[in-house]
Amino acid sequence: TGRMVRMLALGGFLLCAAVVIIYGTTRHNWLEGFLVGITMAMAIMPEEFPVVLSIFLALGAWRISQKNVLTRRMPAVETLGAATVLCVDKTGTLTQNKMSVSKLFARDGFFDVDYSNEGLLPEPFHEILEYSILASHKDPFDPMEKAFRALGDRYLANTEHLHDDWTLQQEYPLSQDLLAMSHVWRSPDARDYVIAAKGAPEAIADLCHFNETRLREINERVTEMAREGLRVLAVAKALFFVEVPLPDAEQETTREAQHDFDFQFLGLIGLADPLRPTVPAAIQQCYRAGMRVVMITGDYAETALNIARQIGLKPADKVITGPELDAMDDAELRERVRATSVYARVVPEQKLRLVSALKANGEVVAMTGDGVNDAPALKAAHIGIAMGERGTDVARESADLVLVDDDFSSIVEAVKLGRRVFDNLKKAIAYILAIHVPIAGLSFIPVLFKWPLVLMPMHIVFLELVIDPACSVAFEAEDAEPDVMDRPPRPPDQPLFSPRLLLLSLMQGLAVLAIVLVVFVMQWWYRGFGEKEARTLTFATLIIANLSLILTNRSWSRTIAGTFRDRNRSMWLVVVLALVFLGIVIYVPFLRELFHFTKLHPVDFAIALGAGFAGIAWFEGLKVLR
Repeated sequence: TGRMVRMLALGGFLLCAAVVIIYGTTRHNWLEGFLVGITMAMAIMPEEFPVVLSIFLALGAWRISQKNVLTRRMPAVETLGAATVLCVDKTGTLTQNKMSVSKLFARDGFFDVDYSNEGLLPEPFHEILEYSILASHKDPFDPMEKAFRALGDRYLANTEHLHDDWTLQQEYPLSQDLLAMSHVWRSPDARDYVIAAKGAPEAIADLCHFNETRLREINERVTEMAREGLRVLAVAKALFFVEVPLPDAEQETTREAQHDFDFQFLGLIGLADPLRPTVPAAIQQCYRAGMRVVMITGDYAETALNIARQIGLKPADKVITGPELDAMDDAELRERVRATSVYARVVPEQKLRLVSALKANGEVVAMTGDGVNDAPALKAAHIGIAMGERGTDVARESADLVLVDDDFSSIVEAVKLGRRVFDNLKKAIAYILAIHVPIAGLSFIPVLFKWPLVLMPMHIVFLELVIDPACSVAFEAEDAEPDVMDRPPRPPDQPLFSPRLLLLSLMQGLAVLAIVLVVFVMQWWYRGFGEKEARTLTFATLIIANLSLILTNRSWSRTIAGTFRDRNRSMWLVVVLALVFLGIVIYVPFLRELFHFTKLHPVDFAIALGAGFAGIAWFEGLKVLR
């Protein structure tokens, strides 16, 4: 836009100087020549471009906010339309993040939780549920911990397995080197501390010091539960003498501190997280729009593949895990990401490598994230999308967009609106370039051929009162094209002012210029009418042609008749007011004298109407042929 404005401004300045010189030397009236030069400057200067760009992106951000997506960096509104890959977290984005305990494993047996049945929880499973609650916060906010508490209140109420009177002595949080957390509790009359731990099965197995045989047995159970699409956690317990000082998590690593306890494995808990009902349809919409969807999760590969099959992700039979990703070099990773859409057991730091690999393949990447460690990936992606409900401040500060409701379908709606913004921006630019051609021509050609002047400064001001709201507001409010999500993303290097757009605008403008010049010549030279009569009919024709340009550029695939019923109040308000004001300046005596007009007869209006539409008839015919 900056380049185009500079080019047109320079060209306009040179043309204005030429007009002043030609007028002054041929007609020997430099004051009038200076006024004609001002008219030329007003006709050609591209003051609308920066305004249109700002308004489109600002209103685009507002419209996207109606779809629960907040814009933190304005260019992201336009970049959305070029996105080729959407990298999304599974939990909370594809799923509802409303977890419930679905299956328990303890003492070599499974128990399927049936919430429609008021039966009892078998005794072997009491302890695993008890310690899963002890390993959670007393007032839980995490969906998993809420699920443990809800199941405990259902099955363990009024039993000795709930310990609301116990005191939390120490907490060992989750860490990168050990994906498990432990809580140390003390009861009012206990001689030992009670430690409850929960976390990834491999981390709990590490704390329990499993041998190879036992580890293989547990992994088989984990795989069995994961294939059902469940998130699997393990639970363990330990006792510790009160007289012995507790390991200090600040002086030791969290892993070393927890290894000071003698843990006993209690079992596995499988949690179900229902899919968002809108996700499968949104995934298919992405595929129709030529976008890949990549799912990233910390869950097991089997869980991720099960979810991928449920939502219709393609391919749903290939997965790369975090450890596998670490073992690849950059070249191998770039090759593998071309055909893999599921990533499991991934930690946030690995997202940055995925973004870099996709970008190296020429993809335009949108990446979601919510944690502090997601910030580098959000910053590196072309479009960083932070979670609004569960995202951290650091993630939101690093992102371009904030997903208010954490819903994947909202991202797809934002992409659709991003494409709409770019389409409408091109239409507005095409219209601006097209309408300035006949205005500039009517300002320059009469000077060149010593004809009576057609346009003066007040006429340009009138035209700007139609052009400015049309290009800045009316085109912005235009609905998306019917096929906006049925075509591939635009190439990221595609310029806004493409050769095709410039050629289209030039052809539209030249066609209108030819028509209004024919009307002027026929009225003034052929029919012998006076200067005012010729100017009035020519100006009325130019206004009708201007409105015809607005209507035909509403859509480049559908005719004016095809878009007639589309709701766009701003567009029709511009059209109606332009016609009303045209009537006022022609029939109100004071304004008629100011504009150097004369009255028009109904026949003249019919000529203006027919000629004005004729200027864009070829483009309407082209749409029909296409």
